[in-house]
Amino acid sequence: MADADPALLGTIETPALLLDAARLQHNLQRMARQMAALGVRLRPHVKTAKCLEVAQACDRASLAAGVPGAAEPGPITVSTLREADRFAAAGWRDITYAVGLSPNKFAHVQRLLEAGVALTVILDSVEAARALAAAAAAGWRRPVQVLVEIDADGQRAGLRPEAAELPAVAAALQGPGLRLAGVLTHCGGAYHARGEAALRAMAEQERAAAVHAAARLRAAGFEAPVVSVGSTPTALFAAQLDGVTEVRAGVHVFMDLMMASLGVCRADEIALSVLTSVIGQQPQRGWTLVDAGWMALSRDRGLAGEFDDYGLGLVCDAQGRVLGEGGGEWIVSAANQEHGIVTHRSGDATRRLDLPVGTLLRVLPNHACATAAQHTHYEVLGLPGAALQRWPRFAGW
Repeated sequence: MADADPALLGTIETPALLLDAARLQHNLQRMARQMAALGVRLRPHVKTAKCLEVAQACDRASLAAGVPGAAEPGPITVSTLREADRFAAAGWRDITYAVGLSPNKFAHVQRLLEAGVALTVILDSVEAARALAAAAAAGWRRPVQVLVEIDADGQRAGLRPEAAELPAVAAALQGPGLRLAGVLTHCGGAYHARGEAALRAMAEQERAAAVHAAARLRAAGFEAPVVSVGSTPTALFAAQLDGVTEVRAGVHVFMDLMMASLGVCRADEIALSVLTSVIGQQPQRGWTLVDAGWMALSRDRGLAGEFDDYGLGLVCDAQGRVLGEGGGEWIVSAANQEHGIVTHRSGDATRRLDLPVGTLLRVLPNHACATAAQHTHYEVLGLPGAALQRWPRFAGW
C-alpha cells in the first residue's frame, strides 16, 4: 500500500469511510484465485459493499483469474430486494436473494422477474413453499428459481441435511411459475472457528451438508443442479469443493477485525477504515477523544466475547498503520453518538495517546458490513490516475 498524501487526507471532512484500493484489489484477487483453483463459480455477496463499483471490481477480478462462469456483470448475491433493484438497474441480471422469503415480498419478486432478472429465492419449509407456489400459480409470467436453504451448523435458518421434510418442500415447489434449482447453505459457525485447521473443518462441514442434501433431493426424483455454499472463511480455507457449483462470499472484499481474529487475514489487509480527527483529551482518564462515535463505527464488537477484544475498532495512524509497538495497542474502547474514546488496550490510564487536536487517525472496523452501513459513500484512495474518488453506497430494504 502506497502512503496516502497527507494533504489529500486533510481535505476529507471527518468522520469518513475510507476504502484502500490496493488492499481491495489484493483481497479480490485472493478470492478469485482460490475459486479458480477449486473450479467453482463465485457469486459475490454484495450486501457488504452495497456499491456498484466494488461489484464491478469483483467481476473483473474473477474474469482475470479465470473463475468458472465469470462475466461482467456476473452472478451476485443480495440480502435485500432493494439491492436487487439497484444492481438490476445497473445491468446485473443473475441475482440470488439469500434471505428466507416472506409473502409480503412476493409482489416485489414478481416485479424483478418481469423486469428480466433471473432471480433465485430461498426458503426452508413446506409452508413457505406452498405460499410461494400459490402466488406464482396466480399468473406469474416469468418463473422464479428456488433454492431450499440447508442448515449446516445449527447457527441460523434452514433444514438439516437429513430432515425428513426436505422432499416434501421440494414437492411443494412443483408447479407453474416455479423451478426448484437446488440447495443453499451458509456455515455461520465458521465465525467461531479460529485457525487454519478449524476453518478447514468448517468448510468441509458446509460442503458435505449441502452436497448430502442435494443428493437426497436427486434420489427422491427432483432436480438439484445448484449446490450453493459460502462465507469468506470457508471459501478461503476450503481444501476441495467436490459437488459444489458455486460459492457466496462478501466480506472478503474489505476484510475486518473479525476476519483477522479468525486468522483469515492480517490487519494490514483490511481495506476499510474510518478516518477520524482528534478533538480533545481527558488526561486524568487516559482518554483521547475523536469525532467518530458509534454513528460512524457502529456498535458491533465483533468477536470480543470469544477471541480478540478490539473495543469498537483498532486505531491506526493516518496512513493505516496500526499504532503501538508491535501493533494493536490502541482501541476505541467506548463511544457516544458522535464521540469516540481512544484508550490503551490494557486499560492503563497512564498510557495515553497524546496527540494534538486535529491529528488524523484511522479506525479499522470489527465488522465491515456494520461499519459501512453507517455511511453513504466511500472515499477511495489509491486508484490509478486519481487522487481521490467517491463511490456511493446505498441502504434500506
